[in-house]
Amino acid sequence: MVVIRLARQGAVHRPKYRVTVADRRFASTGRFIEVVGYYNPFARGTEKALDLKMDRIDEWIKKGAQPTKRVKSLMKKAQESK
Repeated sequence: MVVIRLARQGAVHRPKYRVTVADRRFASTGRFIEVVGYYNPFARGTEKALDLKMDRIDEWIKKGAQPTKRVKSLMKKAQESK
C-alpha cells in the first residue's frame, strides 16, 4: 500500500519534515517514490513553514495513496492559507 507521510530531517531539536509518497513497508526515512512538499514547524523570518504540491498529492490520492492523519491536517492547513 502506498502512503503519504512525513520523513524527519534536520538537526537535534530543530526538525524539518519532507512530505513523501512511499510504500508502507519501507522505513519512514528510507526509500520513497516522490517528495511532494515539506513542513518546517520552527520556521523563522522569511522561511516557509509549509509548502505542498497539492496537484501531485491529489493525483496520488486518486491512484489510491492514503495520507496519514498528520498529512491530512497539513493539507487542510494549506487549503485554508490560500
